[in-house]
Amino acid sequence: MHVGKSYKLSNFIYWTRRNLYVLLVLGVVPVLLYHLAGLQWLAIPWTVVAMLGTATAFIVGFKNSLTYNRTWTAGGIWTNIINGSRAWAILSRDYLHDPDITRVLYNRHFAWLTALRFQLREDRIWEVTDNMANSEYQQYYAIPERQTTVDAELAKYLQEEDLAYIAAARNKAAQILSLQGLHIQALYDNQTILLQQFMEMQRSISNLYTQQGLCESFKNTPYPRQYSIMNTILVRIFCFLLPFGLLHEFDKLNSTMNGLMKGHMIWLVIPFSVLISWLYTSLEQVGESTENPFEGSPNDVPISQICRTIEIEMRQMIGDRVLPAPLAPQNDILV
Repeated sequence: MHVGKSYKLSNFIYWTRRNLYVLLVLGVVPVLLYHLAGLQWLAIPWTVVAMLGTATAFIVGFKNSLTYNRTWTAGGIWTNIINGSRAWAILSRDYLHDPDITRVLYNRHFAWLTALRFQLREDRIWEVTDNMANSEYQQYYAIPERQTTVDAELAKYLQEEDLAYIAAARNKAAQILSLQGLHIQALYDNQTILLQQFMEMQRSISNLYTQQGLCESFKNTPYPRQYSIMNTILVRIFCFLLPFGLLHEFDKLNSTMNGLMKGHMIWLVIPFSVLISWLYTSLEQVGESTENPFEGSPNDVPISQICRTIEIEMRQMIGDRVLPAPLAPQNDILV
């Protein structure tokens, strides 16, 4: 998530520069063919291009609206995880009078957060974090889940028997919550907690299961592919046809011009077609980069930072003074 005032224009142009290279070629070739080779039949009516541009603008706006809503909803899920973690911290601290047991429950919760964020950073075939433009942009920030392994991180929080229990599990986060439930059941069987306390703690675990399921739903359900491909096709067709639609329009301006530019207005097709097309391709690229809110792009929900904040808050609740450092933005980017 970008937390600065704005992206720098230089960074944004660097991110989209490959589109600019292609658009420049698409702008130059029609002008050369029309103006120097005399192929004036290449010009197409502007009305056709304008209608296509309007339709493209609608579908690009539709996609960007939906992808933004996906990111917004995903952020709401993690707000619920924050609230659920705080509730779990209070229940584990106040219902139990054994600090050692409380710390075990706390550490297991930190392990659940760790396993969940690693699972949400796993690659999916439709994600775009590792395409050329986004991969290059990672020089400005680092994804914590790619700097270490989930097993190394879990070993910081879990006891050996817990690590052995989840070692072969595909969904480690779900199994960690299962361990929490078994532990709470054992505490109730030993009459360490009362029935009402047991039920409330189990409801808290159930809520965490629900939030995990919502996260997994977002992770495993891409933006509908049929809309995505239509968006890409329309943008590319529009960018290809735009210079041909501008040829006749700029050529007509020669009759109203005097001086240096008279007879040369056609060359303005190149910068204007590149600029207009770049706006469309950039909107498409922005929408694509916000489709998947957990993959690790600069526009994602900062789940690593949220997990670190939860751990700090929970440790403070039990009086820990040696706390992990908050994750700071890297070039105004939180992940």
